[in-house]
Amino acid sequence: MRSDPHRRGVFAISVAADMAAMNIQNLRVYERRGLIDPARSAGGSRLYSPADIEVLQRIGELLADGLNLAGIARVLELETAVARLEEDNARLRRRPRPEPA
Repeated sequence: MRSDPHRRGVFAISVAADMAAMNIQNLRVYERRGLIDPARSAGGSRLYSPADIEVLQRIGELLADGLNLAGIARVLELETAVARLEEDNARLRRRPRPEPA
């Protein structure tokens, strides 16, 4: 899925932190907690994608709403599951239906 340009890591951690209005240390914490999984350069530097920035911004929103990191992890899981189900549902609705016998 990294071939999707929206998911390709292009931003260094300092740029990603600025874009998400967060401290660099927070990004490292979110990675350790499994909330974000940035790509790595050949040298091991973190590279954040536009999709990663969106997740970081969502984390910021949820923190502002008072959720802790465990709650945020659960919300992100559920949002991902809902998006996947919506895609599956849309795909199934586009399939041609067999003619009645």
